[in-house]
Formats: sequence, structure tokens, C-alpha cells
Amino acid sequence: MPPKFNVIVAACENKGIGIKGDLPWRLKKEMAHFTKMTSLTTNDERKNAVIMGRLTWESIPPKYKPLKGRLNVIISKTLKETKYDDAVVFDSLNNALNKLAQPPYTNKIENFWIIGGAALYKEAVLSDLCYRIYITKINKSFECDTFFPDIPPTFVQVSDNEVPTGIQEENGLTYEFKVYERFIRFD
Repeated sequence: MPPKFNVIVAACENKGIGIKGDLPWRLKKEMAHFTKMTSLTTNDERKNAVIMGRLTWESIPPKYKPLKGRLNVIISKTLKETKYDDAVVFDSLNNALNKLAQPPYTNKIENFWIIGGAALYKEAVLSDLCYRIYITKINKSFECDTFFPDIPPTFVQVSDNEVPTGIQEENGLTYEFKVYERFIRFD
């Protein structure tokens, strides 16, 4: 059975997440939160998988590729391989999750994180395998050309001890970390 996964994203008031393959803001503490959440494991023998579309992979500056301490999983119909040991390519999210649930990955990966882009986010939040959505809500609108989808009504806001609460401020911007968890209804 494919594993459950989390989604992590930063989005501004108009749900924008990027422009021309880059972030419209520079927030070091917010990026440190992303790194912490996508790297944190309870078992030192395991690492997390960060799952991204090809354009998100290509937007990562070369000096940061692959994202350190995590298995980088790229979803692409055109890219077939990478030159990095900690980066693998699959042709769909479904195929990636199914393969990552089998050896040699089974006992090596603790958590699965969807980190973008827009098409993968849309597919992910609609999937029954999506457990939580970790969103940084930036309290300003930016010009963007990619957007995060609406959070489905099957999610409710919850707390997570690893996530700071309250308004954060950096570079003249305020933002909040929010966590939404899928709830199951028994009608």
C-alpha cells in the first residue's frame, strides 16, 4: 500500500507560491522551518523523501541540489535520471509512492513530503493519501504565476508541537504557520 504523505508550502494572500520559477519573497527563517520540517525524523537511521515536480527541481539552485539529508524524488514525464545519488525520478506521484513503499526504500524513509509545484500540489491535496498540509500563510499579496489550490473541506486545522504558533515577522513581512489534517467522517 502506498504511504501517506504531507504537503508543505508557503503561499501569500492570493495563494501565490511562485513567479518565473522563483519565490516572490526571501524569508530565511521560513526556509529554515521548511528544512527542519522536511528533514526531521524520529529514527536517525532513516531520512525523509521530498517529492517535487521537475520545474521545482530545476528551480533549486545547483549549490543546494539535491536537498541535503533527504531523498529528492522528482516527478517528470521528460526527465529520466539525475546525476545525484540522493535524487530519483518517477513518471507519476502514484508510481513514486508505490515504489518508495517497497525495498530498497521501505526501511530507509520515514516521512514523505510534497514540496511543489502547483500541479503536484493540486493532485496531492485531492489524494486520500494526503495526511497533513503545512502552510505558511504570508500576510501580503505578491505577483505570482503559480498558485496553491484551495484546501479541501475534508481538512481541519490542528496543532503540531514542531510548528511555531502566532505571527512571525521577517523582512517587513508577517506570516503564520498553519497545519491542516484530513479528518475522516463516519456518516
